[in-house]
Amino acid sequence: MDESVQSQDADQMRRVAEGDRSAFLALYDRYSARVYGLSVRILGDGGPAEEVTQETFLKLWSRARTYSPDRGSLLAWLLTITRRTALDRVRLEGRRPVETEIPAGEDGEPDLLDPASTSEEARWRTLRFALADLPADQRRVIELAFYHGLSHTEIASELHQPLGTVKTRLRLGMARLRRAWLDEEARQPTASKRGASGVNQDGEVRGDE
Repeated sequence: MDESVQSQDADQMRRVAEGDRSAFLALYDRYSARVYGLSVRILGDGGPAEEVTQETFLKLWSRARTYSPDRGSLLAWLLTITRRTALDRVRLEGRRPVETEIPAGEDGEPDLLDPASTSEEARWRTLRFALADLPADQRRVIELAFYHGLSHTEIASELHQPLGTVKTRLRLGMARLRRAWLDEEARQPTASKRGASGVNQDGEVRGDE
């Protein structure tokens, strides 16, 4: 991968770790097609592949602080997350993947996630279920913000809701997701206590005022 792209990716990941949503959206635009393509190769179905793509980028947002460019490219890191997320979905649904020999990364790059993935997958299953369990109004604003890239103002316009209401729902929803993540992490006896969330202590994310 071009060194200038790797440098740009590393800079944007630092910004994502600080809660910069514009950097997150730039990475989504750059890599979502690659992530979706790998998901389809494993799942063979566009609908579930889209859900895996969304979940992968939610993980990028929440785990940005754990990414180290010294260990390899961001693309390889993302594709490793994608592969494991898709295969986890296959296992949960009790079916076989369409394609089983999926490389951990492209261009011969290594698997960049910690090999002790069982507890990691458990935490992400918890987060996925927590998102599904959110009140519909909170889940909707989170989906519009992170999956569709809308600003707070755009969400308010889309939902015909006051801007303050949108911000409150987003804050409450993110706080519940963060608690679910931390609760699951606390149940993992060997889990590292790294900062795993891209939101602050109040569950807030950066957006326009």
